[in-house]
Amino acid sequence: MVGLKLVRLIERQAERLAGRVTEQIRAAERTSDFRKIPAQDLQLAAVDVYRNLGEWLLQKTEDDVENRFRTIGSRRAVEGVGRHQFVWALMLTRDHLWSFLEQEGFADNIVALRGEQELRQMLNQFFDRAIYYGILGYDEARRNADHPKSDLARAQDLAISIGLMSERNTTPKLL
Repeated sequence: MVGLKLVRLIERQAERLAGRVTEQIRAAERTSDFRKIPAQDLQLAAVDVYRNLGEWLLQKTEDDVENRFRTIGSRRAVEGVGRHQFVWALMLTRDHLWSFLEQEGFADNIVALRGEQELRQMLNQFFDRAIYYGILGYDEARRNADHPKSDLARAQDLAISIGLMSERNTTPKLL
C-alpha cells in the first residue's frame, strides 16, 4: 500500500523529476555525450518512465521492458552516446528516484518501511533490466553498423514486421 502511494507520488511529480534528472544528466561529465541530444527529448523519455512507473513496475512484462530499452539503447548508440554513459544515465535516473523517495518517504512504522523496501527492490529490478536490454540494443546497433543489411533484407524485415510475409518464407528457394 505504501509502495503504491509512493509510486503514485512519483507519477504525479513526473514532470518535475524528469526536468531535474535531465539537468543532472546533461551537466555530469560522465554523461557528456547526452548534450548532443536536445534536452526536451531527454526529458520526454524520463517523463514517460516516471509518469507510467506503476505500469512499468506492476503491469509491463519482461518483453515490454526488453523491447523498450533495446530500442532506446540502439537509438542512443546511433546518436553517438557511449554505452558507459548510457548506463551511467540510467543509474543517475534510478538514484534520482531514490533521493526523491528518501525526501518524500513516510515510513513511520514497520509496515510502511516494508512497502518502501519492496518498492526499492522493484525499482532496482526494473533499472537492472533496463540497463541489460539497453546494452543489448547497443550491441545490435553496432552489429548493424558493421554489417549493414541489403535493401532486400530490409524489405523482408519490413514485410515480416507488418505481416505480409512469414519468417520461414525469407530464404529463397534454389531450383
